[in-house]
Amino acid sequence: MKNTMLSVVVTAYNEEKKIADCLTSASFADEIVVVDSSSIDGTVAIAKKYTDKIYTRPNNLMLNVNKNFGFSKATGDWILSLDADEQITPELKDEILSVIANSRVCGFWIPRKNIIFGKWIQSDMWWPDYQLRLFRIGKGKFPQLHVHEYIKVEGETAKLTKPMLHENYASIAQFLYKMDKIYTENEAVRIIASGRKLTWVDALRFPVNDFLKTFFLQRGYRDGLHGLVLSFLQAFYMEITYVKVWERQGFIEENSRHFVKDIYKECRKIADEFRYWFLTVLRNETKNPFKRIVYKILSKLP
Repeated sequence: MKNTMLSVVVTAYNEEKKIADCLTSASFADEIVVVDSSSIDGTVAIAKKYTDKIYTRPNNLMLNVNKNFGFSKATGDWILSLDADEQITPELKDEILSVIANSRVCGFWIPRKNIIFGKWIQSDMWWPDYQLRLFRIGKGKFPQLHVHEYIKVEGETAKLTKPMLHENYASIAQFLYKMDKIYTENEAVRIIASGRKLTWVDALRFPVNDFLKTFFLQRGYRDGLHGLVLSFLQAFYMEITYVKVWERQGFIEENSRHFVKDIYKECRKIADEFRYWFLTVLRNETKNPFKRIVYKILSKLP
């Protein structure tokens, strides 16, 4: 019986501090393919200690282009796609080897533990953060439409239970750099390509809606100060996205005699939404049935 071969494909750019841990965790694979996006640090020198299949490519803003290139260089029966700041845990390794030897599905979603500012973030936005990373060769690739797209797999998929580790943002500077150079650029391009026309209301709504979603709906508050800060940073991310779209649209001016009054009305709506969400969270978190009733009534009052 033919052994099932696994190829791990890793993409990297200036990851000399993290790539060794990534490749060490992937050393159980039959093949490691590294696609380096023209790093100027020691990334390639470190990668050479683990594999001779290293390909240098331009640092494409659309990250998925280089990832798909790496898939084309793999020769195993299965491909496991990793970023240089990700690691395969021993438990996940065992699960991967088991499923690729016995499963008939074409791809697997893997839960991902995000370590941000030194803490495992467990709010709904960041955990379990399933990523489709393991798939049969020739059956999957990134769409290349957006930086946060998932791999598209032809055929049935399933979920694994053991997590990969993601050494995500280690500093505020790193968050701001990636936000500016990669994520907001891609998000702005996506919005423009969709044909959506933004207005001044979006300058308020973009950040507010994302804060409400990440802090309340996705329960970022359960991560304490980390959750609060990440929710504010996510709101800032969306505000920067808005102004980059506005810039590309020529800094279109919007003003009127009632501009301040219009902003006031919108802010009143926003204040009501914050009040509703605070009371909803208080109701959901309390174990006192009487308080639940009170919070529910208060949340519906004008």
